[in-house]
Amino acid sequence: MIRVLLADDQALIRAGFRALLDAEDDIEVVAEAADGAQAVALAVEHRPDVALVDVQMPVMDGIEATRRIAADERLSGVHVVILTNFGLDAYVFDALRAGAGGFLIKDTEPDDLLQGVRVAARGDALLAPAITRRLIGEFVSRRPEPDPKGLEVLTNREREVTALVARGMSNNEIAAHMVISPTTAKTHVSRAMTKLGARDRAQLVVLAYESGLVTPRTHL
Repeated sequence: MIRVLLADDQALIRAGFRALLDAEDDIEVVAEAADGAQAVALAVEHRPDVALVDVQMPVMDGIEATRRIAADERLSGVHVVILTNFGLDAYVFDALRAGAGGFLIKDTEPDDLLQGVRVAARGDALLAPAITRRLIGEFVSRRPEPDPKGLEVLTNREREVTALVARGMSNNEIAAHMVISPTTAKTHVSRAMTKLGARDRAQLVVLAYESGLVTPRTHL
């Protein structure tokens, strides 16, 4: 059973999401938060598999809530997914850097929301990779010159795998591209994340762009 925490200051939105999620046999909404501070407290209390967190909330916004959840070792199993409108893309980038595993647009199709929750619970894929790459590319391109510092800890294989992750490839796609087994691909990804201190694949993508290993012009 996938346990979900909903965090949004609009009760109507929470009610709609709860009705959709609770109707599934493998998903259960375990708590609802109306602000970021509540979201952090309820994450500690319930330890959900997935936290759906709105960006703009009172008391504490979704970015700070995400940062606190990601920094709490007790919550290492909580996968944060940011809920956003198209007009809040800048906030989404900051949320990904803070530790969110991906994002969903609030008016997404119900089937896409359900699939997104299941993907996030597995923790093995980036949500909406093509959209996320465009988003990250847009904002990284506006930031200062890339800083490759830190990439020296990676082997050539790990650098290659990191670049492929940033292009939105799954472990199976990486394996096919590099002609290695999916298990080996997963091992390379895990080692790269550990060496770079990335909480998940989303942060690995951000680091790949910020370091200049991947550029928006090349892969978007």
